Amino acid sequence: MAHIPDGILSAPVLIGGATVAIAGVAMGLRSLNDRAIPRAAILSAAFFTASLISVPVGPSSVHLLLSGLMGIMLGYAIFPAVAVALLLQALLFGFGGLTTLGVNLVNIALPGFLLALLIGPIMRTAQSAAMRTTLSALIGGLSVMGTGGLVALSLALSAPEYTPVASILIATYLPLAIAEAFVTAAVVTFLSRVQPDALELSAGAAS
Repeated sequence: MAHIPDGILSAPVLIGGATVAIAGVAMGLRSLNDRAIPRAAILSAAFFTASLISVPVGPSSVHLLLSGLMGIMLGYAIFPAVAVALLLQALLFGFGGLTTLGVNLVNIALPGFLLALLIGPIMRTAQSAAMRTTLSALIGGLSVMGTGGLVALSLALSAPEYTPVASILIATYLPLAIAEAFVTAAVVTFLSRVQPDALELSAGAAS
């Protein structure tokens, strides 16, 4: 349930989410250059496709987010990349909503961006392949749990009645976090062998 639909969240949560989302997209657009645009487009398309496949887990459903991987490879550009995909999903398939677009963008993109910002530099300079794999898995898995926490927080702040559901919702993200950890680690390990430059941020992408 990373795609929160319209009509659930309170106005303050919607406004707060939209404000952070606009700031993130603005910084992301500033960071885009000729090298970063194709990469952002490919990852946006991958997120768009992967997140259309939902698996029921408990009272909710989960899907691959790829936010950790996108944070590693895109930096600030994760925000416009995810925004485009979420907008198309809302318009074409009714996933999420237009009023909740900002909140959904923040919930999905922010954890991946922050974790990649904190751990990414250590991962890139790691001399050991095992350490690089472990750190990338950590970014992928924790990004999902961060999204689960933000989704739960968005619901809990909107209405006290959502608090029990929000608590249960976090637990449904644990299997996805494990899957995301493996996926992120596998992609990073592969790219580090065949195209290490793909894991380097373009100038301005994280500044």
